[in-house]
Amino acid sequence: MSFKALAWAVSASLAALAPVSLAASGQQQQVQQMTIDYPAIDYPATRQVDVVDEYFGTQVKDPYRWLEDDRSEETAHWVAAQNKVTFGYLEQTPYRQKIEQRLTELLDYEKVSSPFKEGKYTYFYKNDGLQNQDVLYRQHGEGEAEVFLDPNTFSEEGTTSLGSVSFSKDGSLVAYSISEGGSDWRKVIVLDAESKKSIGDTLVDVKFSGISWRGNEGFYYSSYDKPEGSELSAKTDQHKLYFHQLGTPQADDELIFGGSEAEKHRYVSGYVTEDGRYLVIGAMESTSGNKLYVQDLTKPETKLITVQDHTGADTWVIASQDDTLYLQTNLEAPNTRLVKVNIAAPQASNWVDVIAETQHVLSTSTAGGSLFAQYMVDATSQVKQFDLNGKLLRTIELPDIGSASGFRGKQDDSELYYTFTNYKTPGTIYQLDISSGKSQVYRKSEAPFDSDKFESEQVFYTSKDGTKVPMILTHKKGLPRDGSAPTILYGYGGFDVSLTPWFSSVRAAWLDMGGIFAVANLRGGGEYGKAWHDAGTKLQKQNVFDDFIAAAEYLIENKYTASNKLAIEGGSNGGLLVGAVMTQRPELFRVALPQVGVLDMLRYHTFTAGAGWAYDYGTAEQSKQMFEYLKGYSPLHNVEAGVHYPATLITTGDHDDRVVPAHSYKFAAELQAKQGGPLPTLIRIETDAGHGAGTPTSKVIDLYADIYSFALFNMGVEEL
Repeated sequence: MSFKALAWAVSASLAALAPVSLAASGQQQQVQQMTIDYPAIDYPATRQVDVVDEYFGTQVKDPYRWLEDDRSEETAHWVAAQNKVTFGYLEQTPYRQKIEQRLTELLDYEKVSSPFKEGKYTYFYKNDGLQNQDVLYRQHGEGEAEVFLDPNTFSEEGTTSLGSVSFSKDGSLVAYSISEGGSDWRKVIVLDAESKKSIGDTLVDVKFSGISWRGNEGFYYSSYDKPEGSELSAKTDQHKLYFHQLGTPQADDELIFGGSEAEKHRYVSGYVTEDGRYLVIGAMESTSGNKLYVQDLTKPETKLITVQDHTGADTWVIASQDDTLYLQTNLEAPNTRLVKVNIAAPQASNWVDVIAETQHVLSTSTAGGSLFAQYMVDATSQVKQFDLNGKLLRTIELPDIGSASGFRGKQDDSELYYTFTNYKTPGTIYQLDISSGKSQVYRKSEAPFDSDKFESEQVFYTSKDGTKVPMILTHKKGLPRDGSAPTILYGYGGFDVSLTPWFSSVRAAWLDMGGIFAVANLRGGGEYGKAWHDAGTKLQKQNVFDDFIAAAEYLIENKYTASNKLAIEGGSNGGLLVGAVMTQRPELFRVALPQVGVLDMLRYHTFTAGAGWAYDYGTAEQSKQMFEYLKGYSPLHNVEAGVHYPATLITTGDHDDRVVPAHSYKFAAELQAKQGGPLPTLIRIETDAGHGAGTPTSKVIDLYADIYSFALFNMGVEEL
């Protein structure tokens, strides 16, 4: 489960629309707070059923279990009724249209990706501005660029998106995946790259998969058997690696790894090294730790070679050279190191450090015969270039403090392209000469946003147990520290995911209106390595919530904002975060925005691939202690009747088959039944949408126009 946050016109439009200010005097805000007229809400009745589960002698009611059936007409009627109430409420906010207009202007500029070479062509992605999906172009030499794949033509509503795109080594063949309606289930289509004509059958029912070619014969991919029952919610926990031979039916694809009843692997991946010699197979029982196997494709009859036979560490092959494998691992190195080993004896006892572990978390990539070590220093980037023997060549000079990404390429490349960004700086693409280490601007963003008017600052605050936690605050320069600024506090805190500074036009709209955007780097993430991650898992998960609560208290105590101006936001595991803290400290926040959240901690592992999240969460069946701990913070099970909860807008997609929408449905029903205060508890259910990836631009604009108008209206802002 790897879930990252959303990040994606002309400068004249900035002058055309005067900046909207959310700030007002404390007295004026007090008046607004007392006089704002909230629309009356008649929530649709949600039927309760007599369902009881027993865990270690404790009975737990689940009155909204029927909402887990995503194929029932009754659930569909409930969704329609909830959306009618929610959109009816949102339409009454006086400035939603104005916010939608501003979001549209900030997103309406040409966006172009870094180029990459395949065969005789250079490829790149481009969006003219408000296209629902980015278009893949190609160019031959100095010739005119042509459209190669345009996902905007895949469906009328722009809800079919382009996923993985993988070329054969000579660039003559390409396989690409598509997602329909946001689902994680994909189709894979193969083209002759020169003619752009389809070759062979379309593969179906592919999930959580890369595409990796073996010569021009065919490619490796991964999937599950199609589950019984709903394909959007039924459990899938036996992942398999296949090889598809071009020109043959999918039913004849060779099973390479997985499928044993004696040994379950929930996530299996396979990829071929750049030199074409080795197939690398990773097998995972959960989202952390993997077994690692290698096959020498020049000796296809030989058995798999075991590199790592346990899931106690994350170890991956990042490159190979003749008989030498280069491995990135956190085995005996919580902050990660790079090692090399001979294929004849690849076990850990024979590993030799190439780049040793340091105090900063390491991620390594290769290009042009060099190693690029990307270090995370307090959630920001530092990049160093080494040769293949681990000799330091240079530190890459970055333009500012922020996030740099993209230091990868082919072995014979002489240059690479990387992107630099932070919360106030739109992404700029740089071209780096690998031999000299010199960078030059390749493409500057055309985003209509004046970064010079804004500032980001990193602060460190103290959590409940004394742990220092970093947080980055971004806002207009000269913002008064009087507690008046509407603020969104964003967090994730799980699955080794690091929140590094990124620019988003959607967030720029909030900043432009005078709001503060605060991002806390909570335990459970990967900002400080495996120890930081593990400190927010299983029986230590409360650390994550304590870190987030402490972040809110810091913002209030230091007069950046006040409780009645503070919104909390997070998606997926971050939706769990929001649900947990709003039920633990409801008085601390004015607005809660749990997005596609994991909210039923007793049953999360019974849906789709949820059982693979047990490394972070544990499960209710594994022990009485774990059950009681999960029940103690599970958002669904900690809503109490009569409590004044924050204004809550739950968001989900009806095709989310990663965190099924039943989590959000049941949580919304529970909140609506028990909310003791005057503030609304609404759920917004996007149709033909999934967990977030591939969401059309038009839907992104609509979603955040609703989110921002809901938040501001409930903070007492009457006019913009």
